[in-house]
Amino acid sequence: MDRPKTSPARSTVSLKILMAVTGLLLVAFLFAHMAGNLKIFVGAESFDHYAHWLRGLGAPLLPETWYLWIQRAGLTVALIGHVAAATILARRARKARPVRYAHRPKVQGSYAARTMRWGGVIVLLFVIYHILDLTTGTLNPIGDKAHPHANVVADFAPDRWYVTLFYTLAVVAVGLHLRHGIFSAARTLGQQSPRGEQRARRAALALSLILVIGYLSVPFAVLTGLVK
Repeated sequence: MDRPKTSPARSTVSLKILMAVTGLLLVAFLFAHMAGNLKIFVGAESFDHYAHWLRGLGAPLLPETWYLWIQRAGLTVALIGHVAAATILARRARKARPVRYAHRPKVQGSYAARTMRWGGVIVLLFVIYHILDLTTGTLNPIGDKAHPHANVVADFAPDRWYVTLFYTLAVVAVGLHLRHGIFSAARTLGQQSPRGEQRARRAALALSLILVIGYLSVPFAVLTGLVK
């Protein structure tokens, strides 16, 4: 017996929901990770204790660092689902309008919406570098898992300004992505009224600014000597 075929419209809605839900999961992780990063302002001992606590989370049920690897696996699945849904939806949008306009009208979308592609490339490169730098310690000047605070301070030292610059570009790209993505997710998940649209825009802007400021506060505090 043949299974009923899913209509293209229903499939598109499902992909948009998948993209929204996975995106929100990734946003939740980014804010949790940012909160942990900000503990560096409390002091080296507190920051190192937090890092070691994360590695032992789930014990004695889970061996050391297993929770982190489970978390990374879940985030990878969410990221793959997010990117896959975005790619399929983008291809469908192009197929729906295969003929280019002779005089292309001015794009009404925000700057964030128009830069999702290159922003995604920057973020991907940053994630790879970040893992090799502060997770495995391969590219870190110290790379000592026992002293995470020292690793961060060495990473953003003044003579490594290019690392701070790359970090800044990546975080700003994430902020632009989130400003557009959070608003789109709210619309996809049911926020359709004009008043709700304005609230969603303001919330997306506020959340993206909080995230950018929170993440950039750490490297610039190290760069300026506030954190040593």
